[in-house]
Amino acid sequence: MDFYELTSDPINISDVARRVVPPECGATVTLDGYVRQFTKGRETLYLEYEAYEPMALKELQKLIAAAKAEFEISNVGIVHRTGKLKIGETSVVISVAAPHRKAAFAACEWLIKELKRTVPIWKKEVYADGEEWVEGDAQSS
Repeated sequence: MDFYELTSDPINISDVARRVVPPECGATVTLDGYVRQFTKGRETLYLEYEAYEPMALKELQKLIAAAKAEFEISNVGIVHRTGKLKIGETSVVISVAAPHRKAAFAACEWLIKELKRTVPIWKKEVYADGEEWVEGDAQSS
């Protein structure tokens, strides 16, 4: 079963991954995106995520439908966190179940790139020497 959510609570990665597993699939690929300490040589203290929730949820739904049309996958789960996140905390989990792993990997990679590009979720990086709002697709990792 597909699902997509925004939450201000910590994300349980294994719960997201296990929710997408149907009996006909042989692989689940799960991306755990979390807050890193250094970005382009600058020390990050924490991140803040904000979302326009009604639009973000609609866009997540569209992304899942587009991924299912493009790749041979069965189920997708996406959970993105909002609010203040410390170093090491998970900001986004994407799980893709598919009969075969190649499609699951490809779909997961496509989903994170498109999520950053199209979903109205904004990230503020707070550094030791300042802060800035970062465009979703400004960084590839």
